[in-house]
Amino acid sequence: MALMPKRVKHRKSQRGRIKGEATRGNRVVFGDFGLQAVQGGWIPAATIEAGRIAAQQYLRAEGRLYIRVFPHKPITSIPLETRMGKGKGEPEYWAAVVKPGTVLFEIGGISEEAAKLCFSRLAHKMPVKVRFVRRREV
Repeated sequence: MALMPKRVKHRKSQRGRIKGEATRGNRVVFGDFGLQAVQGGWIPAATIEAGRIAAQQYLRAEGRLYIRVFPHKPITSIPLETRMGKGKGEPEYWAAVVKPGTVLFEIGGISEEAAKLCFSRLAHKMPVKVRFVRRREV
């Protein structure tokens, strides 16, 4: 089973609008390098899991991967060829709402070249545009 919350307050949520830029979760905190979203959107739980698997296969035993997003939003749809009415459809999958600037994944304990190669594999799987970022020392 893919990532999903254990329990939710409301089973079905409205679409909402992704506006503005991320003010939280927009810096590399846990690792040395990160993959940051350039545009907003929804990232399905299956896509996050696919990115995790691709990164773990590349990293093997060295380095540490941190996933910074979690799918909280249920995405619903009504089955095809269903008449009008009968309410909203059942939750089909869970997605993470991502604003521009959100750090999606982080890697620590490996060289910059290896991190760039690993994140280039992850970037192909993401439905939003992403970029490579480094940790800034404060």
